[in-house]
Amino acid sequence: MLKKVLYSAEAVSTGDGRNGHVATADGRVDLDLAMPPELGGTGNGANPEQLFASGYAACFHSALRLVARHTDADLTGSTVTGRVGIGNAEDDALGLAVTLVVHLPHVAPGTAKELADAAHLVCPYSRATRGNIPVELQIAD
Repeated sequence: MLKKVLYSAEAVSTGDGRNGHVATADGRVDLDLAMPPELGGTGNGANPEQLFASGYAACFHSALRLVARHTDADLTGSTVTGRVGIGNAEDDALGLAVTLVVHLPHVAPGTAKELADAAHLVCPYSRATRGNIPVELQIAD
């Protein structure tokens, strides 16, 4: 439970779910969805995993910048790549797995790992997924 909601987003899915359409109430997101070919679809549209990967990467990048403010780390040119996989979990139900690739070109690998670990503690997406799906942090060369 949140003590206070600071922002709320609203999106509506229409059509056939993964082969439908999503739009946010403010109109900033408005796109067709299509299942990827790997799941039997056409791939002629975005899919929920791409949206989740985008949101997680952006949120984690913000958390990374937040924790780096307390250091002298140079995050110029930094990127976070979110990879979301969908597949059969151990119980044969569909499940998700996430890999976040953190690229900090001006930061030593050990420090980059420390910053990524600290961001993983404060990122709202990381907090929401913790204990629910596997999330791997990778430090890019």
